[in-house]
Amino acid sequence: MDETFMKEKPVLPLILSMALPMVVSMLVNSLYNIVDSFFVAQISENAMTALSLVYPVQNLINAIAIGFGVGINAVIAYHLGAGEPEKADTAASRGMLFAAIHGVVMMVASIAVIPSFLRLYTDSAEVLEMGLSYAYVAFSFSIVISLSLAFEKIFQAVGRMKVTMAALLLGCVANIILDPLMIFGIGPFPELGIRGAALATGIGQVLPIVLYLIVYRVRPLPVHLRRSALRADPEIDRKLYGVGIPAILNLALPSLLISALNALLAAFAQSYVVILGVYYKLQTFLYLPANGIIQGIRPLVGYNYGAGEYQRVQKIYNLTLLMNAAIMLVGTILCWAIPGALIGLFTTEADTILHGQEALRIISLGFIVSAVSVTSSGALEGLGKGTPSLLISFCRYVAIILPVAFLLSRTALGPAGVWHAFWVAEAATALIAFAVYRRATRRGMPQSPASAESTEKVR
Repeated sequence: MDETFMKEKPVLPLILSMALPMVVSMLVNSLYNIVDSFFVAQISENAMTALSLVYPVQNLINAIAIGFGVGINAVIAYHLGAGEPEKADTAASRGMLFAAIHGVVMMVASIAVIPSFLRLYTDSAEVLEMGLSYAYVAFSFSIVISLSLAFEKIFQAVGRMKVTMAALLLGCVANIILDPLMIFGIGPFPELGIRGAALATGIGQVLPIVLYLIVYRVRPLPVHLRRSALRADPEIDRKLYGVGIPAILNLALPSLLISALNALLAAFAQSYVVILGVYYKLQTFLYLPANGIIQGIRPLVGYNYGAGEYQRVQKIYNLTLLMNAAIMLVGTILCWAIPGALIGLFTTEADTILHGQEALRIISLGFIVSAVSVTSSGALEGLGKGTPSLLISFCRYVAIILPVAFLLSRTALGPAGVWHAFWVAEAATALIAFAVYRRATRRGMPQSPASAESTEKVR
């Protein structure tokens, strides 16, 4: 397959062809998250609380797997664009090796720490038992998650977005079907309760690997997983982790944020912890599709950057920003129009629904402006500029929101102060993100005769 289409096809059709399969995948993945939580909520509100408390650690496992996958994606795309296929093979092969090692380490570490972690946030024996039942099963699939996401990023790096869409759809649909069967013991399945939700998730993560392996054998990729390419290569390893570590931290920061906010909210009432958990389930309907667009453009900006098409990279960024802002606008409208119905999907407690409506309306004030941070951070990762991307995420998830949430929650606003901290942080981070992106790209995209020539080619 010839990857030169990434620098030759008109920009808007190119973005749509790469991003739409991933947006569809992310929407289905969002649906899976909602359905999974919906069925867990039918067990009890304590079950939903347990799921919310386990979520930060589960998110950290995904962050490590996805973040390192972003490093694999960026390095492969860059070397393909630069016409260096052997280095691309090395990046893919060593990336897969490291992904397997990460998976084993994450499985052991997460199972070891989860009992102590949960006891920080609850003294309910039932919540603790449910949380451990879910976590022990879910965390056992850490190596599967890591390998599956490494495959996903390799396929994306060469433009095989439809394959990754099919793999994600397969896993999510299987999960959605298995959830009620395993949770409630329908048909031949035993009633496993919250453990059934975790097992359904694990099976849904195995199936994409099976599909990737079949496609890899039947329709070989432009990059190859080779034993000879596993030899130590410090230059490639530095590139993989140079992008991968900041990307991991980018994705792990929400876990830190949620844990800190859970501690603040638990001081008021357990229902506020539930509301925060519900919000993070609902917001996946916005940020996962936006992330789907980012996944689509990462190989595009990496390939074009490697090929010296700097003006084309900027046009890809501008169009992506507009698309993400449109997604966030839809989310804002929904959170103001039907907040009670959205919260009511996960709880029947009148007090939780009442306070949840207020939370959604306040938090959604920052949705549209957050498109700047999301787009800038993703584009910088595609360019291999992991540190500036990490700076944006650090501002968004730690440096601004945590102190603001702490201070506002100590005022008359009470728990509502935590919700206001979201839009304050998004607005401030958007300004920082715009400045960071401009600065990083000015330094990293020198205007040369080649780039001037490429300006004429941009469509």
